[in-house]
Amino acid sequence: MKTAILATLAVAALAMPAAAQDAAKGENEFKKCKACHMIQSPDGTDVVKGGKTGPNLYGIVGRKAGTQEGFKYSDALMKLGEAGEVWTTEDLAGYITDPNKFVEEKVGDKSLKTKMTFKMAKNQADVVAFLAQHSPEAGAAPAADAAAAPAAN
Repeated sequence: MKTAILATLAVAALAMPAAAQDAAKGENEFKKCKACHMIQSPDGTDVVKGGKTGPNLYGIVGRKAGTQEGFKYSDALMKLGEAGEVWTTEDLAGYITDPNKFVEEKVGDKSLKTKMTFKMAKNQADVVAFLAQHSPEAGAAPAADAAAAPAAN
């Protein structure tokens, strides 16, 4: 009986739509990110002034990993890009949750470490929705990302 109830609950949970991403909430959450990252358009307009420890996140959704011009990436991100990773909203949410684990799972090399030490414990989808608003290439993101607004890298 318990097994049947648990199975029913599991199926019901899978059938429920994912929570909608809230870009406005993500903009507020991005305050945690701006210590290291900025969002600056190619014409030099600052969307969010921030640090330069991490790469500029303008246009991140739809961009190949490890390819922001002028930024020196870790071997981990270089390998991720070489493996063909193009940032989708789903993958960005996974990456900001645990960067090293994400790279390890994608590349299969436990020895690779990213420069990003911060792990976002909640509201990842909201932050990614905010980034998507500043990613011109996000319109070409996979169907799984269709519910999210355009993103940036």
